[in-house]
Amino acid sequence: MKNSPKAFVLLCFITATAIVLAGCDQPKKAPAGEGEATGTAGSSSSFEVNNSLKGKVVVEGSSTVEPISIKAREEFNKRFTKVNVSVSGQGTGNGFKALANKECDFSDASRPVKEKEFKLCQEAGVSFVEAPVAYDGLTVVVNKNNTFIKSLTVDQLKKIFREDFAAKTWSAVDASWPDKKIAIYAPGIASGTHDYFVEVIGKKDNKGLRSDSQTTLSEDDKTLVTGVAQDEFAIAFFGYSYFEANQDVLKAIPIVNPKTDTPVAPSIASIESGEYAPFSRPLFIYINVENYQRLEVETFVDFYLENAAMLAKEARYVPLPQSIYDMVCDNLEQGKTGTHFLDDQGEKRSGGLEAVFKPENLRAR
Repeated sequence: MKNSPKAFVLLCFITATAIVLAGCDQPKKAPAGEGEATGTAGSSSSFEVNNSLKGKVVVEGSSTVEPISIKAREEFNKRFTKVNVSVSGQGTGNGFKALANKECDFSDASRPVKEKEFKLCQEAGVSFVEAPVAYDGLTVVVNKNNTFIKSLTVDQLKKIFREDFAAKTWSAVDASWPDKKIAIYAPGIASGTHDYFVEVIGKKDNKGLRSDSQTTLSEDDKTLVTGVAQDEFAIAFFGYSYFEANQDVLKAIPIVNPKTDTPVAPSIASIESGEYAPFSRPLFIYINVENYQRLEVETFVDFYLENAAMLAKEARYVPLPQSIYDMVCDNLEQGKTGTHFLDDQGEKRSGGLEAVFKPENLRAR
């Protein structure tokens, strides 16, 4: 009886179930004989190889967060080889739509959820846990051969990118710059990076990004990189990780910090310190709590969060304070759903991540 096929299947099922019941911050034990963990995250991860867990996990959303989720998938699949993890970066807005439509298990987001997205999920009966995973620095880039731009102020960025200014030439921004047409490459309207940039340069005046013939919009960051790399007088913006991956053909422009009046180049150090302002921002995943009850989803999410700091570093982002990750795990284990970034009237809360992401600010679903 001990060696019967049925007994073996039952043992595997019990072992896989124990993995999930352990929770967000508890060690996952491998079944006997399954092998030992390998890979970068394995040096500190409590997750061990388990070849019995199967299923599919679907991740949609931000192209900025996508590299972190891909790193999570790569490391996870070294341990859980039979779980199919699908990651797609079609934009933060599209990720929230997929979440509300129950088309993904969690959505990647380069900004907090908006009121209309929060309500869309409510109406669809989708409850989510909000999980900050890293800091990013939205990076303004030009062609590698551009020698005339040394730094940019927020006011100059408004002249270049805003719909009401929409400078046609570089000399219209600064008289000492070339009288050459500006080519704009920017994330599309479904992108959280688009929203965040517009919030900085236009929210106060209720102005958006220009959309004239000199502007190319795309949710695909590769399209933006290619556009700038091929045009000496082009400019674009996207997440820091994409600049890092393409710095052989692109140049990151220091941004003048409005408080210190000092140009600061984006870097891991300046993003972490907050000196790179006003374009440092938190990145998120939003987890469907109903789907989190599935073994493969819970295990992947727990793995992601336990290793989030390391995964962020590997993807060239900045880890968050451990207290933030701990709070996310507590919220998951206690089923605390909703957002911390919208008040009861649907208005966005102001302040940095650590000031806003507090238990008392949770607007429950």
